[in-house]
Amino acid sequence: MTPAAPGTATGPAPAPTPGELIALGCRILAFRGLAADVLGHISLRRDDGSLYVRCRGPRERGLLLTEPADVHRVPADGEPAPPEGYRVPNELPIHREVLRARPDVLAVVHVHPPHTVAADLAGLPLRPVVGAYDIPAMRMALDGVPVYPRAVLVTRAELGREVAAALGDRPVAILRGHGIVATGDSVQQAVVRALSVEWLATMTLRSAAGPTLPAPVPPEDIAELPDLGGGFNDTLVWNSHVAALEHAGLGLRPDTP
Repeated sequence: MTPAAPGTATGPAPAPTPGELIALGCRILAFRGLAADVLGHISLRRDDGSLYVRCRGPRERGLLLTEPADVHRVPADGEPAPPEGYRVPNELPIHREVLRARPDVLAVVHVHPPHTVAADLAGLPLRPVVGAYDIPAMRMALDGVPVYPRAVLVTRAELGREVAAALGDRPVAILRGHGIVATGDSVQQAVVRALSVEWLATMTLRSAAGPTLPAPVPPEDIAELPDLGGGFNDTLVWNSHVAALEHAGLGLRPDTP
């Protein structure tokens, strides 16, 4: 068969693997300032109940340079056994217990977004003070963003269960003095939700510098704001961040392991 000429369409690109999705999600979060150095991880539930999760490996270079080879399968229970040279996150219980408590969730993000942590420490709840600026963030704020009040490293199952209980049925929870947990029915949705919460926190902090706190968006304006759906809110936003990575020279190379 004659190979296609460069630039010739050969059909749709293959769907990304779980490792590629998680690696891209980690790179996006770090590129946008939600994950400093090596702190943070993403997981994705498998059909058999186990999960893929970002691990630290022998070539650890931080979330911004996460590779698909850094993503490994671990069981939902018991002692994980990643390949030699790799370590599962210390806070694997966050992922295991949230996924256990939330059958509707397929992906979990844990990162340390600075504006979200700072807003919570300043006693500024994330209220629906923005509207069309970020409609999904406004809707999350309308429902309330719960807070887990302990600033601990979540290294035990019982602590993971506390985090899952604080999260409840919400998409995102703040971990006081620590970071956030964001969930979704895909890696793309969980990452975009984490970004939305951090943008809302940034607006909250900036607007709090004035003489009075901004009023929430009035009900009549909320009623005018549509639900643009996951194809817009998640897929298109995710694709724009992947394109920004590629433009910055941080996209996954075709020969990435």
